[in-house]
Amino acid sequence: MQMGKPRKTERKEKTATIVKTFGKTDKNTGSTESQIALITDRINTLNPHFQTHVKDHHSRRGLLKLVGQRRRLLNYLKAKNESKYNEILGQLELRK
Repeated sequence: MQMGKPRKTERKEKTATIVKTFGKTDKNTGSTESQIALITDRINTLNPHFQTHVKDHHSRRGLLKLVGQRRRLLNYLKAKNESKYNEILGQLELRK
C-alpha cells in the first residue's frame, strides 16, 4: 500500500475544483484569476507548517516568493479589470 497516492489525488481534486471555480473553463489553469486562487491555496496550506516549524527559513523563502508572485498577479488584474480584482479579493478573503 502506497501512502502518497491518496494525498496526491486529494491535491489534484482540490486543484480541479479551484480551477473550475475561478477559471473561465474547467481546464483553464492559465487565467490570472485561477493562478491567484491556486497560489492562495498553496499559501494557506503552508501557513500551519510554520506554526510548528518556526525555524524553517528555507521554506519561508518559498512562501515569500509565492506571496510576491500573487501580489504581482493581483496588480496585473487590478490594472486590466478592477471589478474582477475586487471580486477575487472578496472571494479569497484577501485584504487590500
